[in-house]
Amino acid sequence: MSNFFARISSQVVRILLLPVLFFAGGCTSFSHDWKKAAEISPPPGSMEGRWQGVWLSDVNHHTGELRCVVTRSEDGMYRARFHAKYNKVLSFGYTVKLKVEPQANAFHFSGDANLGWYAGGIYHYDGHADATNFFSTYSCKYDHGTFKMSRP
Repeated sequence: MSNFFARISSQVVRILLLPVLFFAGGCTSFSHDWKKAAEISPPPGSMEGRWQGVWLSDVNHHTGELRCVVTRSEDGMYRARFHAKYNKVLSFGYTVKLKVEPQANAFHFSGDANLGWYAGGIYHYDGHADATNFFSTYSCKYDHGTFKMSRP
């Protein structure tokens, strides 16, 4: 019987530690990309580069810091790498592929990302950015809200 509890305990520890290790590694590589992007001026008339601001859930009114590094892929899509904080302690990072359509002095974008069942499944993003401001809505099965960022 004690062997059974040892196995269950070991599995619980693995389940709890795996996300911690996953997110800690993501934070380190995001910090590297954030610092590297600071050394490069974004191309004029582009939404590429660094953004920072806040996220806000319209469902539960949770909010926190938000940073993002946007890069253009060779296929013409954009890659938005987000790093969000909640209560200044918990952090979460993920990447969204965005389809971007240029507009007069701005960009409209949309994209989807599967953040896993634990985080709410598939999130949809729709927004716009100009030279100084980035605004997006997000929605998933359990939550929806906004991202508001500007250039640092």
